[in-house]
Amino acid sequence: MTSNDQFYLRYYVGHTGKYGHEFLEFEFRPDGEMRYRNNSNYKNDTEIRKKAFVSQAVLDELKRIIEDAEIMKEDDNNWPMPDRVGKQELEIKMNGEHICFNTTKLGSVLQVQQS
Repeated sequence: MTSNDQFYLRYYVGHTGKYGHEFLEFEFRPDGEMRYRNNSNYKNDTEIRKKAFVSQAVLDELKRIIEDAEIMKEDDNNWPMPDRVGKQELEIKMNGEHICFNTTKLGSVLQVQQS
């Protein structure tokens, strides 16, 4: 794993419902910047945004996990489509490849096994 490849990782889960667009998002950028966003309008909450920088060791560990799990070889064609319950997205740019998986919100291991 080279430390200078353009690694990018984003996870999003959210839905639009009674309280508007509510979501949670994590993002790791190539320069080590990590962004966190949580938007909930429940009881008139406002969006929470946090930013921090992680070390190259943390980025290397994320890359290792992705490579060991062979996530870049996966395909979301047979996964449940996003629906009124909401959606999840996983976007990864690594080693010259770019993937973006989309599926409905899955709330349990049973739902994952059945999909």
